[in-house]
Amino acid sequence: MGRRTSTAMMRIAIAGAGGFASLLAQELSRSAYAIIVLSTKEHPEFEASYDCQVAVVDYNILEDLQFTLEGVDLVISTISGAEQLNLIDAARRARVRCFVPSEFEGAIGRRPPTGTDPFDNDSSTALEQLRHWSQSRQHSMKYTVFSCGIFYERFAPGGLQAFNMGITCRIRNQGDYMIDVGQGIAEVPEATPQGHPIYIVMTSAIDVARFVAAAVELGIDTWPREFRMRGTRMTTRRLHEICSEVRGVEFDVITRPYDQIEQWLRYYEQSRDEAKWFSMQHLLQTANGRYTFGDTNLNDAVDVQPTNFRQWLYNTWGPA
Repeated sequence: MGRRTSTAMMRIAIAGAGGFASLLAQELSRSAYAIIVLSTKEHPEFEASYDCQVAVVDYNILEDLQFTLEGVDLVISTISGAEQLNLIDAARRARVRCFVPSEFEGAIGRRPPTGTDPFDNDSSTALEQLRHWSQSRQHSMKYTVFSCGIFYERFAPGGLQAFNMGITCRIRNQGDYMIDVGQGIAEVPEATPQGHPIYIVMTSAIDVARFVAAAVELGIDTWPREFRMRGTRMTTRRLHEICSEVRGVEFDVITRPYDQIEQWLRYYEQSRDEAKWFSMQHLLQTANGRYTFGDTNLNDAVDVQPTNFRQWLYNTWGPA
């Protein structure tokens, strides 16, 4: 007898128990899904706040992980590296129908070529595994990437770490990425390598969670290989202008020409200043268009009205 595919009967596993996983659990628990959160330690606050179960797992013990995933239809990962690779393997063995990897940033097609991405953290390997298993003749497992650009929360008080997010991204503190709204300072790339304005796509983390939950309602069997969503798309120049306007203060702005960013990267690499190298690398990736895309295919497919960046910024910071 085949497995039941009713949306209402679905079992969904969320891997990870950080801030973004909490938002996913919050939004998905509003519907009649059976939600299980995979974590390496107990999280009673999840079970108290959301209608879900927390399963303590060891991502290095494949058999136990597979057992935990038996009967699960959809896995949504918020973890990365070797742990996510093991999760993919266990999900395939447990015959999970669909896997969402932890790729909540720019569109896949805008990433650097395999082997050259400084932020890879086994991402390319995970996507290659998923492509392989999606084409398997026996027990194939679908996968879908949710691309959303930059989280608004990078520009919040305290940065991503204030929301328990971004542990592996190296730039999780306030002001680590382009703009410190509280201090009124900005360091932004000036133009693309071709001299054109630089655009970025951004979405608030809570809206991304709402988009994911709404996409589940569409039925996971109809999902494309990639869903693209956005709350706002603007140039880096307009970004720091809006921050200045909302705060009501003039920002101290440094604009970095593309060749200057490359020079600083070489300098920080030679001086072994890893923190500044990663910060400058994000400027380079931004200038190269990693965090932008023109068309979306999820905004019009679901009834989610994302908050635009100006309104989010006003609600979060307000005037100085």
